[in-house]
Amino acid sequence: MSTLDHRAVSDTATALRAAGLPASADGIRVLDNDARTAAQAAAALGIEVGAIANSLVFIARHGTEDRPLLALTSGAHRADTGRLAELTGADDVRRADPAFVRAHTGHAIGGVAPIGHPTPLTTLVDTHLADYEVVWAAAGHPKSVFPTTYADLLRLTGGTAARVAALEDDPSS
Repeated sequence: MSTLDHRAVSDTATALRAAGLPASADGIRVLDNDARTAAQAAAALGIEVGAIANSLVFIARHGTEDRPLLALTSGAHRADTGRLAELTGADDVRRADPAFVRAHTGHAIGGVAPIGHPTPLTTLVDTHLADYEVVWAAAGHPKSVFPTTYADLLRLTGGTAARVAALEDDPSS
């Protein structure tokens, strides 16, 4: 099975096409090797690490309920769980384990796309991504990525623009 035939990549391609964006040719690109980190993806693409949109899944606790939270963070910054909790009104926010990520996105850690999930996720999109004309996001598999824009990430995900970086990582704070 080729990477493009992988179910999560197919779901991502379907979501891109539904949004009127290319899912092949100029769309989803298959890399030679896995790119499970922003640094690996940036090196494979020959771009700045900040232009990588990391799809990070967290567990946001609201009372006794745990809800998935997707933070699309610039690869040059780290998400601050305290800020994420404040932005979403959660009691606390913590990193999700692999089973929680797969259950809510259908994707494995290292290849989580910002779209193509079984149900829409509450999503925060790092405003630092607006600094780049083109940003790259995972496409459902550690070897697959797609180019997009900050504006399209907001539109595709129904996300909220937010500064999600830890204060010490955010020179604009």
